[in-house]
Amino acid sequence: MSAITTDMNEVRRLFDVPTYQLKNFPNASMFVTKMDGVWTPMTTEEFVALTNQISKGLVEIGVSIGERVALVSPNRVEWNVMDIAIQQVGAIVVPVYPNISEHDYAYIFNDAGIRHAFVSGADLAHKIQGVSSQIKSLKKIYTFDKLDEFPHYRDLIDLGADVPQNKITELKANVRNEDLATIIYTSGTTGNPKGVMLSHNNLLSNVLSCKYSIPADEHSRVLTFLPVCHVYERMLHYLYMYCGSAIYFAESMDTIGPNLVEVKPHVFTAVPRLLEKVFDRIMLKGEELTGFKRRIFFWSVSVAEKYDTGKLGFWYKIKLGIARKLVFSKWQEALGGEVKAIASGSAALQPRLAQIFLAAGVNVLEGYGLTETSPVISVNCLKKGIKIGTVGPLIDGVKVKIAEDGEILVKGPNVMMGYYNLPDKTAEAIDAQGWFHTGDIGMFVDDIFLKITDRKKEIFKTSGGKYIIPQAMENTFKESRFIEQIMVLGEGQKFPAALIVPAFPFVKEWASRKGIKIGDSPEEIAKNADVIARIQQEVDRINTGYGNWEKIKKFALLAKEFGIESGELTPTLKLKRKIILEKYKTVVDGFYEEHHHE
Repeated sequence: MSAITTDMNEVRRLFDVPTYQLKNFPNASMFVTKMDGVWTPMTTEEFVALTNQISKGLVEIGVSIGERVALVSPNRVEWNVMDIAIQQVGAIVVPVYPNISEHDYAYIFNDAGIRHAFVSGADLAHKIQGVSSQIKSLKKIYTFDKLDEFPHYRDLIDLGADVPQNKITELKANVRNEDLATIIYTSGTTGNPKGVMLSHNNLLSNVLSCKYSIPADEHSRVLTFLPVCHVYERMLHYLYMYCGSAIYFAESMDTIGPNLVEVKPHVFTAVPRLLEKVFDRIMLKGEELTGFKRRIFFWSVSVAEKYDTGKLGFWYKIKLGIARKLVFSKWQEALGGEVKAIASGSAALQPRLAQIFLAAGVNVLEGYGLTETSPVISVNCLKKGIKIGTVGPLIDGVKVKIAEDGEILVKGPNVMMGYYNLPDKTAEAIDAQGWFHTGDIGMFVDDIFLKITDRKKEIFKTSGGKYIIPQAMENTFKESRFIEQIMVLGEGQKFPAALIVPAFPFVKEWASRKGIKIGDSPEEIAKNADVIARIQQEVDRINTGYGNWEKIKKFALLAKEFGIESGELTPTLKLKRKIILEKYKTVVDGFYEEHHHE
């Protein structure tokens, strides 16, 4: 433990991390951005100098200790610069998702009393300006892009030019390890967002405990594309900085494929949805093969499906070696060819997917945590062990207890200070003994590995009084290549039913292979009798794994994917069940009406 204690003396607040990097491994490419087709680095020295200049500007415009400052932007180096600069003057960073509704912007800005907002570009600046009449506290919006109608964030450099550096040193010295550093508003699946208050210590304890879970050091390249306003990617940014790794910004969600090949990252983080898409693309390529190549491809996949981290027999190892050489090496190349680990979080990963990737020699490490726990509670890792279908062993310093009803309770330095302005909600979440109630149901496997079985709030009963665990079922159904998204429903009804979004690219490919005409538009495909019948076959096949009361008796195909912008998903891609039920009320009512005539 001695390493952690000595580091803790140097790194006691989040803004100490870049300075620690400058002292221990000054990185020639701390942050790397693609500009005009060229990957352009910013060195640690440049980064630290810029944050100090911006901090001086913040002092000059009157940003005071404890003031809440908003950051609204997709991932880019300016976000990280502002994050550190705001904290250095003792102010509080309020990161906001770039794709939330106007109502949520107004709510968050008012709740936090935001005076200054820093946003990426014109669209967001106009969106926030559009609701500014509802936000009494808001004084000024700065942008990262150079625009005529809004002040540029670099204007702060000139403004603060006369502020002495020792003023910043003095402000930094005032900030303690246990002070509030950031308020992160979590968009729950219901109600207004709640502001989670995290201290420097909350996040730093997580950084230091996760240092041993992720194979990153000062020689590593990492690719970042998950939103850094989300606590998971943000904590990892601090961890990457702390390890001295070079952080590359993917250009966008759509360019991840080419960016992986260009950057050849050693580590990146993903959500299951992304890994599902990568896998679907690989399988579509496999379908296009013919003859021996096709046979060896699908043989390799079937070998991978039998992979078990615990026991690999002699013959199995030989077969796996052949599959890796002939097929899986190409999969690795598609990810850049140098990936040591992909950290997966924010939703449950299908066990079959974890199995196939691990067998292919791609270490997908599934972890678990919440914004309220800064975030990591447990993670599968090369050091402590990997068990497919679990979220891994607990990280150091964090305790978990399973309550009588199966709920996971957490205690540790990573547990939040509370919800901003919501003492009642805080008292509901953290009991008198200091245990945080996660709302997730789980258990331990082999006394080491934590396994999540469901969200406490999402489990429902049918009218027959039987429990249905929707999330676990949805993951199993999504293993079908015909099913892109699915929501299992039926609370208080006689039987479960489902809304299904077909995997349109695969369905089209299947139809052309079978010579079936199904139309081109998603609307036509979703209504096509052949498609419905084929998906019925999938549902029947998967239903065989369930008890009679759990089987999905009816389903409807939807022509439109659930999305964040359209309000059916949270920014971390969780289903907003209530909203989806309201949106498709007539379809859902239809599942249960006919039973009155039977």
